[in-house]
Amino acid sequence: MRLCSIASGSSGNSIYVGNDDTHILVDAGISTKRIVAGLNELTVSPQDLSGILITHEHIDHIGGLGVFLRKYGIPVYATAGTIKGIKKCDKLGEFDYSLLNEIRIDEEFKMNDIKVRPFKTSHDANESCGFVMDDKKARVAVATDLGVYTEYTIEALSNLDALLLEANHDIRMLEVGSYPYYLKQRILGERGHLSNEASGRLLSKLLHDNFKEVLLGHISKENNYEKLAYETVKSEVTVADCKYTGGDFPIEIAGRDGLSKVVTV
Repeated sequence: MRLCSIASGSSGNSIYVGNDDTHILVDAGISTKRIVAGLNELTVSPQDLSGILITHEHIDHIGGLGVFLRKYGIPVYATAGTIKGIKKCDKLGEFDYSLLNEIRIDEEFKMNDIKVRPFKTSHDANESCGFVMDDKKARVAVATDLGVYTEYTIEALSNLDALLLEANHDIRMLEVGSYPYYLKQRILGERGHLSNEASGRLLSKLLHDNFKEVLLGHISKENNYEKLAYETVKSEVTVADCKYTGGDFPIEIAGRDGLSKVVTV
């Protein structure tokens, strides 16, 4: 199975997950042109997609959805709350609502040979979720827009081969930065975003001997640096109460504007 970020950040998110037989897009928060270009680099055409998974209805995750659906008519899978939010978003224009398929948190469903499990996330959206995808050969997940993590999150993300994990902000940069107070409180709150430090602590609880690789995503342009996210997550794993260090496995960055490394597991 392959995991690759086409774009990841507050300006837009779109992730590819797939194998030889099944191709999935997670979120469509960038333009159709950019999504198609990214897929083409992965030798996948839009018509090859089995479906689009939507984590939640914020514009950086659905901004390109309307155009993409009008052009390609790919089925969409999202929770009831997210579908409600998509329908209320007037920035998407009109499209065929019959393409929207309701899924339920913690109820697995199949997309060809890939089993998908939505798990709930703590974020200020209607009914946000992340996704674990398993084709019996590999198990990967996309986990962003996490205000906090709990034992439930750790259990949902257990036994992964690879993971795209949010490392949104450096707490000190955010606290002294130019964002207004209410926005700082939103990001730092339990329904906001995961800091570099929290990302590293969560990752330390998910590692096991067969874990292959992590992509760090949704990195803030204003309140983080890619190298800082990398070093902080690596350090947090090293000092955590686990048998691994941050140098025991590859940590890569999922950037805002281009394809990440293609993780193959």
